[in-house]
Amino acid sequence: MILADKITNLRKKNGWSQEELAEKMQVSRQAVSKWESTQTVPDLEKILALSRLFGVTTDYLLKDEIEEEEFTNEPDRAPVKRVSLALANEFLEWRRRAAKRIAAAAFLCIVAVIPLLLLSAAAEMPKHIVSENFAAGVGLTVLLVLVAVAVAIFVSCGFKNSPFEFIDKQPFEKEYGVDGLVKEKQKAYRVSYVKSNIIAACLCVLSPIPLFVGAFTEKEFLIVAMLCLTLFIAGLGSVLFILVGVRFASMQKLLKEGAYARRGERKNNIKEAVSTAYWLVATVVYLIWSFLTNDWEITWIVWPVAGILFAVVTCLLNLLLGRDTEQN
Repeated sequence: MILADKITNLRKKNGWSQEELAEKMQVSRQAVSKWESTQTVPDLEKILALSRLFGVTTDYLLKDEIEEEEFTNEPDRAPVKRVSLALANEFLEWRRRAAKRIAAAAFLCIVAVIPLLLLSAAAEMPKHIVSENFAAGVGLTVLLVLVAVAVAIFVSCGFKNSPFEFIDKQPFEKEYGVDGLVKEKQKAYRVSYVKSNIIAACLCVLSPIPLFVGAFTEKEFLIVAMLCLTLFIAGLGSVLFILVGVRFASMQKLLKEGAYARRGERKNNIKEAVSTAYWLVATVVYLIWSFLTNDWEITWIVWPVAGILFAVVTCLLNLLLGRDTEQN
């Protein structure tokens, strides 16, 4: 039995298509086809890789007279989980539902402080619409309740995601047809993904406008109301980012694209470096502005604005890194 036949038999025995074997070997499907049709012979490096992949000796692959498979004496490796079409569909459907829940929880965390801000501002008004104790008590109660609901949603999503944790944490193989299914869904969803990211980025960029408008008035309640409107608009932008981001990321995980590709570790390092630099710059701006003007009661505005713009920076970075992956 010649090498070409052995490669074909071992591939079929593992239930892999030529595309799947090509992906594991990091070669083109045409290369695998040529190996199996005896048009070309794998080089030594590829022979060694095939030996490790199939768990057989190089002698078995190279010697024509050896008919029985000779397995290596390497210790048994942990079985690699396989993603079937049914499991892929189940995972994508779950992430679609989870995206709504995670987005709702994030929105609750962002707007939870709004009742406290409004009530506190109302307590400072000359007419004393509410007392300070009432404002603090009710405002803090609402804040804690909303945050508790958000935490419950996050924890619930974490537990329900446990059957799919291996997709995030472990190597996995895909059955035939999974890539085609996910790519089709990704292609159909890409237009909505791009449009939603553009709208979300615009909302986050424009959200400080009410705050800037409020800065021109001396009415404290109006200033606080404008701040609350800023938080609300920024929350809507964040909701959009999360809704489309979670779904698109689930497709990238199955396809091992973008941040989940083989070069994902390098991309994560880039993100961490950009994030660190961003917040260092924000801190420097805050401190310089505060010490030069001594307007500490105003300069705090740097933090909500920086937080809003950070969402935009993160989105743009994801898009750029994702496009770089597609080009390569």
